[in-house]
Amino acid sequence: MTARREAWREGIGVAVATSAYGISFGALAVASGLDVWQTCVLSLVMFTGGSQFAFVGVFSAGGIVALPSAIASAVLLGVRNLAYGMRMSPIIGTGFWRRVAAAHVTIDESTAVAISQSTAPLRRLGFWVTGIGVFVGWNLTTLVGALIGDVLGDPRAWGLDAAAAAAFLALLWPRLKKRQAVVVGAASAVVAASLTPVIMPGLPVIVAAVVAIVVGWFNWFSGERAERRAPMNGASA
Repeated sequence: MTARREAWREGIGVAVATSAYGISFGALAVASGLDVWQTCVLSLVMFTGGSQFAFVGVFSAGGIVALPSAIASAVLLGVRNLAYGMRMSPIIGTGFWRRVAAAHVTIDESTAVAISQSTAPLRRLGFWVTGIGVFVGWNLTTLVGALIGDVLGDPRAWGLDAAAAAAFLALLWPRLKKRQAVVVGAASAVVAASLTPVIMPGLPVIVAAVVAIVVGWFNWFSGERAERRAPMNGASA
């Protein structure tokens, strides 16, 4: 019972903290030109915060002309949920409707809480508590943010335009422990920053993602080769 209570508490805590970002998304979406209903439908249907912020950010920068780039950026960021789905599949179990529901709430937070638990039942509990909690809370706060967007005025004056970037940086920072990760992050940032003034909004993110994939795929800067050589050289000595 103590372990189950802890899983509930962790899931609800993560859901409450994550839902707070929904206010900033709702306000930014309305400020970018979407109406309240469009903003709420976007949260209900897309329901992946990173992709939603990417879509709104690119759309607000380029308008209807940048819509293809906005969609591409959102899809690109949402691809990571496929990997989460493969990881969560044995935890969720069988059943068509259960899997359909699970697919919609398989996000960073529900996956993280699930895999942090010690047993399969606790992982399943953590997944559903977090996923459903974030879904309900995120959509409610999105509505609140959209409704009070006009009252807040310019979201940039409150720093809400930086909320997404700050959240992404917070997620990225703990991963920058190895040379490979640092090189991938730095190269992607340089490419995106260099291309932003000269090409269509949204495309710099896509190009930077391609750079990250190429560098990560070939593993050029991991240092593993040097590490493998060291024991061999030591043995031959």
